[in-house]
Amino acid sequence: MSQALLAPGADAIPVHLVSETGWDTLQNALAPIERGFASASGFAPKAGRLALLPAEDGSLARVLFGLGDPAAVTFDRFLTGKLPGLLPAGDYRLLPAEGIDPAEAALAWLLGSYKFERYRKPGPARPHLVVPDGVDATRIERIAAAVAAGRDLINTPSNDLGPAEIEAAIRGLGERFNATVSVVTGEALRTEFPLVHAVGAASPRAPRLIDLTWGPEGAPRVTLVGKGVVFDTGGLDIKPSAGMLLMKKDMGGAAAALAAAEMIMGDGLPIRLRLIVPSVENAISGEAFRPGDVIRSRAGLTVEIGNTDAEGRLILADALALAEADEPELLIDFATLTGAARVALGPDLPAFFTGDEGLARAVAEAGAKVHDPVWRLPLHPPYASLLDSKIADLNNVSGGPFAGAITAALFLRRFAPKTGAHLHFDLYGWNPSSKPGRPEGGEVQTARLVHALVADRYGAA
Repeated sequence: MSQALLAPGADAIPVHLVSETGWDTLQNALAPIERGFASASGFAPKAGRLALLPAEDGSLARVLFGLGDPAAVTFDRFLTGKLPGLLPAGDYRLLPAEGIDPAEAALAWLLGSYKFERYRKPGPARPHLVVPDGVDATRIERIAAAVAAGRDLINTPSNDLGPAEIEAAIRGLGERFNATVSVVTGEALRTEFPLVHAVGAASPRAPRLIDLTWGPEGAPRVTLVGKGVVFDTGGLDIKPSAGMLLMKKDMGGAAAALAAAEMIMGDGLPIRLRLIVPSVENAISGEAFRPGDVIRSRAGLTVEIGNTDAEGRLILADALALAEADEPELLIDFATLTGAARVALGPDLPAFFTGDEGLARAVAEAGAKVHDPVWRLPLHPPYASLLDSKIADLNNVSGGPFAGAITAALFLRRFAPKTGAHLHFDLYGWNPSSKPGRPEGGEVQTARLVHALVADRYGAA
C-alpha cells in the first residue's frame, strides 16, 4: 500500500535535515528551549539520528534528522525513507538541505511508508509528508504506487497468488492504461510454448503466457519479459525445506516487469510497449517434467533437462523467442534466476548482462541516477560450451558448479540471438532486512532503473 503526498501549503511540522557541517549554524538558530532539549537528548547530526523538539506548550515544534555527510561515498540517498518509521503520526515538511534532492527525498519517504497489511489489522496512523517545493508530486506518487503494487505481489503468499492472479494483475493494468491483453493457456500453450507448459504441467493451477501491448503502432518497440514462477518446489529435483521458504518471491521478475511497465505507461512515454509474462507453478505430480527429458522449445531448439530446479530459464526461453519475433529495439528480461548471482553480488545488487556496450553504460548511468544499483557480469562466450548436451541442442544447466549466473544468461541468449539490445537482469527480489526506503520483504529491484532508462533513451511524451 502506498501513501500520497499532501498538497503544498498544508500546516505541517518542519523537519530539518541536518548535516555535520550545518549543525552549528542550525543549533545557534534554535530557540533556547529547543537547543537545550537537543543537547539534553544527546542529538548529533549522525546519519539516521532523530530529535523531536518541543514547543513551550509541549507540542512538537520541529524535528531534527541527522544526515551525517551527504558527500560521503557511504551516504544512503534514501535516508529520509527512514523517517516514516520513526516519527509519530502527523503532517510534516522537509526543509531544503544542501546535497539533498527534494524529489528523491520525497520518493524515499513514500517508499519507506510502505507496509504489507493484507493479513493483519492495520497498524497505527502513519506520518504524512507535504510535497516539497518544486517537486512533481503526481510523478513521484506514480512511481511509489507502482513499486508498492509490485511489492504487494511478491509479498503475497502462493496460496493466494497463482498464475490466474498474475493474469488478473496484468489485466487490471491493461484496463487502467487502455492496453491490449491476451493469454495463452491449455492445449494452445502446449503447442505454442512447450517449455512453459512443461514446467507448469504438474500444478493444478494452469500455466499460462500473458501478453500486454500498449502504445501506438510505429513507435519504438520496447519489450519487457518477467519470470512469473509463483512457487518453486524445484520440481522432481526438489529443494530442501529451507530452500522453499522464500519461493513465493520466485515471481519477482514478473513483479519488477509489471512495476516498470506501470511507470512507463503512467508517464505516457512515446514507445510501443510489450509486456510478456510466462506464469507457472513448478510443482510435483505425475505430470511433472523429469530430469533427462528433452523438450523442443518454441524457437525450435531442443533442450535436455539437466535439472528441474532450473525452470525459470525454460519459461523465459519461450517468452524470449516470442519477443524476438516482434523485432523490438530494446528487449529486457527480469528474473530471480540464480543463487550464483547472489553469492557474487549479495541480495542488494542485481546482476545484469548485455552484449551491447552502449546499453551497458546507459544501464549503469540510469541505476546511479535513480539509486537503483546493479552490477554488470560478463557474457563470456567460451562458457556456452558448459551447456552442451549429447542428445539435444543444449542442456538447461551446466555440467559443473562454476559461473552459474553467466551460463544461465548465455542460455537465454540462445533464444533471442538476433536482438543486439538485449538486457538480462538476475535479481533477488527481496530485502532481507529493512533499510531506508526499502522495508524488509518483496522488492521490485531494477524497475525504477528501467523506467529511467526508457525515459532517457526515448524521451518524454
